[in-house]
Amino acid sequence: MKTLMGYIAGLIFGLGLTISGMTDPARVLGFLDIAGAWDPTLMFVLGGAVVTNFIGYRLVLRRPHPFFGERFQLPTRQDLDIRLISGASLFGIGWGLSGYCPGPAFASIIGISAPLFAMLVTMVMGWFLARAIPTKTA
Repeated sequence: MKTLMGYIAGLIFGLGLTISGMTDPARVLGFLDIAGAWDPTLMFVLGGAVVTNFIGYRLVLRRPHPFFGERFQLPTRQDLDIRLISGASLFGIGWGLSGYCPGPAFASIIGISAPLFAMLVTMVMGWFLARAIPTKTA
């Protein structure tokens, strides 16, 4: 049941991206073009996501456990390390250059184009590279 709920959540996420137009990289690039034809759509979509999550977390965490799990799996680390900062920076640079982040990229895979293909290939290469870099153990 847990896996099915994950698929349903992913489907809802993908539909939301598509309906809001966030699978179109021109929307993201238009948002970043503050000196030209600025498109604020992304700001409203992200703002809606933040408000929804803010309210949702407060409601869900009142429960003793998830519907389909024994306990909530929340992050416990609160430190910022070089891996996190450099990974976030590379993510932002890639998003800004391509107009795709992973969610919209996978949602757009049905209409694959050369720029989308290049983004997906380099994203997968980045996953493998990140796994090859040793982590510090405490």
